Amino acid sequence: MAEVALVTGGGRGIGESIARELAAAGMQVTVTGRTREQVDRVAAEVGGRGLVGDVSRREDVERWAAEAAEVDLLVCNAGISGPDDDVADPDAWWHTFEVKVLGVYLCCRAFAPQMIERGAGRIVNVASGAAYLPARDGQSTSYGPSKAAVHRFSEILAAQLAPRNVFVFSISPGLVRTDMTSRFGDADLPWTPPECAPQLVRALATGEFDSLAGRYLHAEHDPPGELRQRIEQIAADDLNAIRLRR
Repeated sequence: MAEVALVTGGGRGIGESIARELAAAGMQVTVTGRTREQVDRVAAEVGGRGLVGDVSRREDVERWAAEAAEVDLLVCNAGISGPDDDVADPDAWWHTFEVKVLGVYLCCRAFAPQMIERGAGRIVNVASGAAYLPARDGQSTSYGPSKAAVHRFSEILAAQLAPRNVFVFSISPGLVRTDMTSRFGDADLPWTPPECAPQLVRALATGEFDSLAGRYLHAEHDPPGELRQRIEQIAADDLNAIRLRR
């Protein structure tokens, strides 16, 4: 089990739940976010540390890497929903990519070298089913593509870092009720229990699933108990991968 974790976007929502789960597992957890009140509250409640900043700002991420303890597990969770009107504001559209894609890259760039130097580490990047599900009316043109980029980046980075004993995972937390999804109201949607993603991240932190680095793991559809039984089959049949098959 990794001992020290850093969770971006850990001041609320899924990130907060992940931070709490990792702390309950006995890990020392640092949470980051843009809102000091949220970050400090969660950090105090889990007995960890809070760092304020924006994942899309290189100087903030590099400061976190300098100030945080040696991180064994990096969870890149920070994100925004993006604009509903994709035509209205190009800057808002692009900002979705700055937070979701550039933010993941900057965090991996800052913390992966430390892990390589120590000879061990794990990175969990939070993607989404929107990376591969069919398009639907009214769907944002920034959200899905940005999450697809996160997954592809994670898959390639995993292949590069696995030989150095650093393992990168791409997960979908499912559709979880948070402030970000509150706009859906009480709609009859395939909601995912909020405990699924934290439990999956906790399992990945143990190292038991390192051979699945680079695979796409869904918090609800790939619970640790079932995933454990499928490890050999996933590798043999190239499952849990987003592929173009002809």
